[in-house]
Amino acid sequence: MSVLHEAWAWVAGLPWLDWVLAVQWVFLAYFIAINLGYLILNYIAIFSVSRYMRDHGTRYLPKSLDAYQPPVSIVIPAYNEEKSIVSSIRSLLQLDYPEFEIIVVNDGSKDRTLEEVTRAFAMVEFPEAYRQRITTEPVNKIYESATHPSVRLVDKLNGGKADTLNAGINCARYPLFCVVDADCILQKDSLWQVVRPFLEDPNTVAVGGVVRVLNGCSVKDGFLHKVGLPQNLLGLFQLVEYLRAFLFGRLGWTPMNALLIISGAFGVFYKERVIAIGGYRADTVGEDMDLVVRLHRNLRAHKRPYRITFVPDPICWTEAPSDLASLKNQRMRWQRGLAESISPNFKLMFSRRGGAAGWVAFPFMVLFELIGPIIEVLGYALLIPLGLLGLIPLESFLVFLFASIGMGVLLSVNALFLEELSFHMYPRVGQQLKLFLVAILENFGYRQLTSLWRFMGMMKWMFTRRHKKHWGEITRDAAWQHD
Repeated sequence: MSVLHEAWAWVAGLPWLDWVLAVQWVFLAYFIAINLGYLILNYIAIFSVSRYMRDHGTRYLPKSLDAYQPPVSIVIPAYNEEKSIVSSIRSLLQLDYPEFEIIVVNDGSKDRTLEEVTRAFAMVEFPEAYRQRITTEPVNKIYESATHPSVRLVDKLNGGKADTLNAGINCARYPLFCVVDADCILQKDSLWQVVRPFLEDPNTVAVGGVVRVLNGCSVKDGFLHKVGLPQNLLGLFQLVEYLRAFLFGRLGWTPMNALLIISGAFGVFYKERVIAIGGYRADTVGEDMDLVVRLHRNLRAHKRPYRITFVPDPICWTEAPSDLASLKNQRMRWQRGLAESISPNFKLMFSRRGGAAGWVAFPFMVLFELIGPIIEVLGYALLIPLGLLGLIPLESFLVFLFASIGMGVLLSVNALFLEELSFHMYPRVGQQLKLFLVAILENFGYRQLTSLWRFMGMMKWMFTRRHKKHWGEITRDAAWQHD
């Protein structure tokens, strides 16, 4: 303690200007460190996607391998999804996969979700025994489609998304289950692409797929008919953001077996491993990340070989928020979910058996993703006024701007480069030029705004611990549907 007292006395004795300079260098060092970290992930992702395209670039699959593809239970959690649920189910029914079932779980929706599914697929009540291996809210009824025997509908009392997913797992008949959001559209080979790692490595327990922005696209008969760009600037910002988050933010962690997030919109899991750890936690809004982190903790603690991996194919399309209010609520919820996922799993960090997940990825998440918004907001709030008032050297101010904005532009442009290098979903020159301009423009206001929302989410988590069973509703227009 005496050392701490001496250190504090020394700091307190610094002149005011020295305080300013010390704070300035702390923020500068942080902004440089976070961007260098992302840049390293970026170049790991470039190597990984190049290797992936070399090994899996062909869509050819020998028919003899069909017998080895494991059957999959597709779980669709639904709450107030009357606008998109039928299109999503139709999309899934046309997947190019030998054996799968679709389980729609209605979480006490207040709209016509239950009626729309019942009408579209001729649902009839089915006297099925419900084995509650994971505790959930009570199930009212279970239905089966008279026209599509592989489609079932579970109607339950409202309990939140995690509780809904657990009910779907309880009803799943197959060893693998795939989670797909009710507003998502899959491509015809999506399920095969995301199941492939389970065949290539028997130690695989979870696989995540890339998620793309559906806004501006066209869907006919349940399938993506035309790939387009969002019509408004907010959608374009999110498109670039999704490319950056998935193509290098998650692909970069895969070679180290340190992937901590599989999107709740699309992922496949080995059912028994998930049941063994108690399924999804219902007391968090970040149930997707929490599940993956607990899988890492459990399997490493028991010294079991395992792989949690990511498939970079463009295989899942989802509607992004098209208004600021919905986007703000989404980002605040995501940040709170991150905090709720990290805080109870702190034992993974620097644990003796933590591996790259515990020694690299988890500290990275804590330092740059969890407390990052706090540092960023304080950095902008302090350094920009000090720079404009001339209270810090011009050189330091310019370094700060480069670290916070210039590196952000570089990362976004690199994400577009990865997209062009690999999947080339936006081939027209006009589209590429538009995305390039957006990748620059998003760093002047949009990224700072999302940091502010994430900061607000952290404050809400810190001072409002009570968790409510809600879905974080987003206003959707479903303008992409042309059925």
